[in-house]
Amino acid sequence: MIRRAARDDLEECVRVIRSSFLTVAEEFGFTQENAPRFTAFAMDMERLLWHYEQEKRPMLVYDDNGQILGYYSLLRQNETECELNNLCVLPEHRHRGIGKELLEHAVMEARNMGCTVMNIGIVEENRKLRRWYEENGAVHTGTEKFDFFPFTCGKMRKMLID
Repeated sequence: MIRRAARDDLEECVRVIRSSFLTVAEEFGFTQENAPRFTAFAMDMERLLWHYEQEKRPMLVYDDNGQILGYYSLLRQNETECELNNLCVLPEHRHRGIGKELLEHAVMEARNMGCTVMNIGIVEENRKLRRWYEENGAVHTGTEKFDFFPFTCGKMRKMLID
């Protein structure tokens, strides 16, 4: 089931996020040295606690009988837009529809927040992930390059109104 993360879940959420994003790092050759700000290396308890307590982000987990298998959060950007952050599923539980359930839940949650647009950032070189988001209704809107990443950031957008 998908439920709100409690403060007591945050350490486990950090582990799930880091483990999930580490597979991307390994696939594309990102390391602590060449991409210290990539989620697999940068996510820690302090950062997640900030999201939880200061930003008050909706943070949700996919809970399977007490085990957290997936995660996402939403960051409100303005009156009508939010950003989907860190949607992930533990590698050993992928290809079971959990990611799609989390994405559909995020859409519902964002709509409940009054958002009509969900922005999504991806590693542009990750063609499989881009296709997955496109298959689930997102549109690629551009790219951005940052000096601190050895990859290009892809920008995607999912409209939340029918």
